[in-house]
Amino acid sequence: MIEDFIRGIPKAELHVHLEGTLEPALMLELGRRNGVDPPAAADAQAHTDCAFDDLAHFLRVYYAGVNVLRTERDFHDLTAAYLERARADGVRHAEVFFDPQSHVPRGVSFDVVVNGIAGALDEAERAWGMTSRLILCFLRDLGPQAAADTLSMALPRRDVIAGVGLDSAEAGHPPSAFADVFAAARAAGLVAVAHAGEEGPADYVWEALDALHVRRIDHGVRAVDDAALVARLVRERTPLTMCPLSNLYLQVVRSLEEHPLKRLLDAGVRVTVNSDDPAYFCGYLADNYLAVQQALQLSAADIRTLARNSIQASLLPATRIQELLAEIDAFAAGFGMTA
Repeated sequence: MIEDFIRGIPKAELHVHLEGTLEPALMLELGRRNGVDPPAAADAQAHTDCAFDDLAHFLRVYYAGVNVLRTERDFHDLTAAYLERARADGVRHAEVFFDPQSHVPRGVSFDVVVNGIAGALDEAERAWGMTSRLILCFLRDLGPQAAADTLSMALPRRDVIAGVGLDSAEAGHPPSAFADVFAAARAAGLVAVAHAGEEGPADYVWEALDALHVRRIDHGVRAVDDAALVARLVRERTPLTMCPLSNLYLQVVRSLEEHPLKRLLDAGVRVTVNSDDPAYFCGYLADNYLAVQQALQLSAADIRTLARNSIQASLLPATRIQELLAEIDAFAAGFGMTA
């Protein structure tokens, strides 16, 4: 019964990298389509087995995979495949990341990437009513100047790009280095989010809040190490977009039983559950909910809170947020849950 409840409850996904939804079968199909050699056998096996030594190992395999993405059709098909999976998991709204810096240097134009993704997002809204927002991520290991150059390409596409984020290798790349480019993005009307506190320390979460003025923290696992930070997150209602299976497979936590999600949730932090790079971490959104529910003995009330948090932490307008919260409560009532 809990699995039906988890899969069916309306929810949003706020932390998913479209390039990380590239399943091995689609990767091979796109490689054949574009005449691109498949990744090395060891990389392909790591992808299939979700077996990574750490974040650096995963990123090497991940960037090898994106080489098959070349055309607008490729980005459309990648996005459409993810949206089908998300719909089956009860996702009513998705806020998706993409990494133009992993494509433009390969000769794939910014507009090819954006147009392919946006086309699939539009189709999902017309067909199913699934809304979405597109968030451009800067690759932090490429530095702030490369991020600024990427922002200049993005600004003419504010019709489809809602925000900016910061991802890739975290250690040694503090958020504060990107303060200027994030200030420029915010001045242009783009919402700011950032990965922090995954492999980096709790101090990086403070920096993302104070130097980048982010609306959400992506991951934020290490926030649990700092009681003052937890108190701030509660006080300011700053969401954490946590990704349990990603944290497990990248050895951010040794086991899901040790994951801080429940402790942070009980402390009053606006925690959400997400899939990150589901094709590489053996699980889409509902799989993450199920895994953490079993490991941390989450109640149905906890699941409803997580679903409500996902909607409240989204970039949706207030009226739509209230509509979806009402849908969540009605769904829960159908399972015999009272307010």
